[in-house]
Amino acid sequence: MRRILGISAYYHDSAAALLCDGEVVAAAQEERFSRRKNDERFPNQAIAFCLRHASLSPGDLDAVVFYDKPIIKFARLLETYLAVAPSGFRTFVQILPSWLGEKLNLRKTIGDEFPGLRPGCPILFTQHHQAHAASAFFPSPFAEAAVLTVDGVGEFATTTLGRGTGDHLELLQEMHFPHSLGLLYSAFTAYCGFRVNSGEYKLMGLAPYGEPRYVTAIYDNLLDIKADGSFWLNLDYFDFLRAWNMTNSRFHKLFGGPPRAPEAALERRHMDLACSIQRVTEELMVGLARQAKALTGLSNLCLAGGVALNCVANGRILREKIFDRLWIQPAAGDAGGALGAALALWHSQVSKHGHARQASKVDAMHGAQLGPRFSDSEIEAVLVSHGAIYQRLEEEVLLERTATLLAEEKVVGWVQGRMEFGPRALGNRSILGDPRSPRMQSQMNLKIKFRESFRPFAPVVRQERAGDYFELETESPYMLLVAPVKAGLRREVSESVQGLDRLQQLRSTIPAVTHVNGTARIQTVTPEQNGLLCRLLMAFEAATGCGVLVNTSFNVRGEPIVCTPDDAYRCFMNTEMDFLVVGSFLIDRLAQPRKAIARTHEPMPD
Repeated sequence: MRRILGISAYYHDSAAALLCDGEVVAAAQEERFSRRKNDERFPNQAIAFCLRHASLSPGDLDAVVFYDKPIIKFARLLETYLAVAPSGFRTFVQILPSWLGEKLNLRKTIGDEFPGLRPGCPILFTQHHQAHAASAFFPSPFAEAAVLTVDGVGEFATTTLGRGTGDHLELLQEMHFPHSLGLLYSAFTAYCGFRVNSGEYKLMGLAPYGEPRYVTAIYDNLLDIKADGSFWLNLDYFDFLRAWNMTNSRFHKLFGGPPRAPEAALERRHMDLACSIQRVTEELMVGLARQAKALTGLSNLCLAGGVALNCVANGRILREKIFDRLWIQPAAGDAGGALGAALALWHSQVSKHGHARQASKVDAMHGAQLGPRFSDSEIEAVLVSHGAIYQRLEEEVLLERTATLLAEEKVVGWVQGRMEFGPRALGNRSILGDPRSPRMQSQMNLKIKFRESFRPFAPVVRQERAGDYFELETESPYMLLVAPVKAGLRREVSESVQGLDRLQQLRSTIPAVTHVNGTARIQTVTPEQNGLLCRLLMAFEAATGCGVLVNTSFNVRGEPIVCTPDDAYRCFMNTEMDFLVVGSFLIDRLAQPRKAIARTHEPMPD
């Protein structure tokens, strides 16, 4: 099996990934093409991109593999309903039609959705957490490692601990539904007024504004923690077995009132709840990491599953020094399951194809730059179609001009190379800014991203300079580790200032990327991984003396990260961003024709 297509779909964040002779060739989420955030539908456009990138047709594939086993998942849903019947009847009736249609006979569904497969092309299935674990270990730079996967739920598993060695991956211990750290965190996400499966990072960003006042209440009422790091949820406080609601009246009474409406004002209580569940999550993740160490005795840890996107918890595991090194799958959620499914199949066939896995100094994710790229001629055609006013510049001039604009506190959209795979923009579909500006965080949040003012921004820094700005002793290429800003760069702040008022305090010499607790979610880059962005950082440092930039995803609230030059220009023109750099072209928003630029898709509620 030389050419394997992995697919995830039908739950959230559908995606496709292509392996050729074991190498990750292409991967992308469907939302980037459909412009529907967290699109769960069959990833037709993502599949078409993967095949087009490799110059393949559907008939060239040797296998298609799906990222979980739907029959087992349906058995879990049926078992859950029977356990709580008749109270969950209304919910069960609502989900039953999709299972009796596209989901249960998924082999037929895939064949119908994806015509052109050669007769007899195998359509196979991995278990959900097997796919997560494979996505965590096989692309990692480790010859052997402990593997920890944590999410809401797959078929039955919610957490797995395993061991990876060479081409072999073994899951050693599991936690099962409904006892789930992902669902626990999502319950608090929903209770605080954010969307489940997309708002968890907002809860994480809100946490430093509060105090851990509810930690004891969570431990005393919601959790029964075992010596091996596993735990049981007290289901008397949750409603997700019976209805669409995550929590019930008993939960609401325990934490002081009904759930927050999505657009209602944030109270101090919500900040304290966010802080408390974040603290509990970190401690539970540390306990699971310690158990993974005890089970395997290995010095490296790989992480995947949606909870592995909690970069604060990842940073806590790193600081506890349980393992010598961590590696986290950049597409750790369900989108990465498409890649993991393909990798699991490839490595299970190693004896047949003879390509044994070799560990290397770098991972096999190519910096997560696995999506589409566009030539200057394609970009210029888009700009002309919009009647855009633009300059085409040589690379060195473009870098110097962009660095100067950033130093003048201009906000710059930056579209270069291949689109990233996963939820983070890593310098190819980014919005960049000056981290020294005390106004930059609020300006980018409110006037450009159209999102909550409390949301932090990440710094991007060259790997060799990271230690000068942050207390981080390892690489962080995928923006999945949080660490303190260097003490010498931090500023004293008044302890009497509380809540969102803390936003107004000058926390460091790089305030736009320093969260209110003095930490930052760091991305490190190298010339091998992203040479153009490294050169821009060097140009900005030459102009300002500062080797850091603000890096946030190129999108606005409710929309996916941009994919194409057309997406970028439309998004740019619907914000107060100052300049757009796409390929070799520099575009000044104020010089553009004064006409409305329609979005390709209306933003979803967020």
